Amino acid sequence: MRLGPWRFACAVLALTVLGVGALRAEPRNLADGFSGLPKGALLVVMPPDIELLSLSAGGVTEPRADWTEAAQQHVHSALSAKAAVLGLEVRRLAEDEADALAEVNTLQAAVARSIAIHHLGGLNHTLPTKEGKLDWSLDEAVLPIHAATGGDYALFIWMRDSYASAERKVAMVALALLGVGIPGGIQVGYASLVDLRSGQVLWFNQIARRTGDLREAEPAANVVSALLNNFPTTQ
Repeated sequence: MRLGPWRFACAVLALTVLGVGALRAEPRNLADGFSGLPKGALLVVMPPDIELLSLSAGGVTEPRADWTEAAQQHVHSALSAKAAVLGLEVRRLAEDEADALAEVNTLQAAVARSIAIHHLGGLNHTLPTKEGKLDWSLDEAVLPIHAATGGDYALFIWMRDSYASAERKVAMVALALLGVGIPGGIQVGYASLVDLRSGQVLWFNQIARRTGDLREAEPAANVVSALLNNFPTTQ
């Protein structure tokens, strides 16, 4: 059971609830000097890193493979629809390509967590060397993606979502009657646009909330829409 990233996601939720302004469309979502995608650019959509979990009465998270599989399909469909609206040429990786480039997804997840904490997590977590700028890079790690696809940019998605089990819901009601509140599930997601030649993160957004459902197509599309809010337009 992969609890490490989920514990981190809970910490990020606490930070972002205190600083909801980071979720709005702001220049902070963009790298310095970047304003939009050139027409004709090829966008490579990396396999979304998604995991859905059930939250037990005692607060223990258990991965749900069936929920995760459904969520991946819904998110893929929503991303394709979003790309069509933006008028971008999109390339999705074949399964064998995705397996060969899995380490890049792992690296991107680590970079995204750093951005969430040190760029959008509030003044107490900023890095002086960044001077308040979105200044993160995957460097040469993305070059194999460019070589394999000929793409100009890559879109990375990382999401973790938990849902209260029936037992958890009963416990929530019972404790509420005693004046004690315990949380249900939470949803945390990161989206990053990366230049496949330089490795620079050009745009970043996140969501952290207690609403949204990735298990059904329409709600999942709404989640993707929220995550890709203020995604750069073509110029």
